[in-house]
Amino acid sequence: MENGGVENAHAHGDGNGNGQAASYTYWVRETTADAAPLPVPKKLTAQDILSTQSQSTSIVSVWNKAGTWEEKNLNNWATQRLKELLKSVGSLDLSCGKAEISDVTKCVGDAFLVTVRNKKRVGYTYELTLKIKGEWHLREENKTVKGHIDIPEFSFGELDDLQMAVQLSEEKDFVQQDKQQIIQDLKKRFLQPVREKLLQFEQELKDR
Repeated sequence: MENGGVENAHAHGDGNGNGQAASYTYWVRETTADAAPLPVPKKLTAQDILSTQSQSTSIVSVWNKAGTWEEKNLNNWATQRLKELLKSVGSLDLSCGKAEISDVTKCVGDAFLVTVRNKKRVGYTYELTLKIKGEWHLREENKTVKGHIDIPEFSFGELDDLQMAVQLSEEKDFVQQDKQQIIQDLKKRFLQPVREKLLQFEQELKDR
């Protein structure tokens, strides 16, 4: 028998019916030139280990080497970064004065990084309130203006439709015409710089 196979053997009696019959079957595998080689263990080098660690930690956690579903909460980083970016807008010139974002009094929402099959996707949803202070020259007089800009809920990829609502803190100090002018100035002048900071935030989030 060559190259392996099945061999059957039978034991017979003495011809008088006194013997016991028996049978057995077994497989034989012989090593030939055509046979697949047996696996040979390979010792990992230090470089192999470092490469594997780098690949597994760059996108997913060490425990998730298969790259299946994983979600990371980025709220702490996102909230802090949004405040930093928005307060860096600086002082802006308006039609009759100037104003700046003095604080971010409301920054509420969620930001996350999801990894599915080693592909990452980021997202966020936030609401903001920006505290504004400035100075206007109205009717031969400089007046201090305080107020806030409310930005309702917005999400990743929706910044082209960003909305703002401006509210003055001391409306009684201004006549209706002046108040409307100030509100329009604030809304018009701050919309684009704020949007640019939020776009920067989105890019930084994608790069994480």
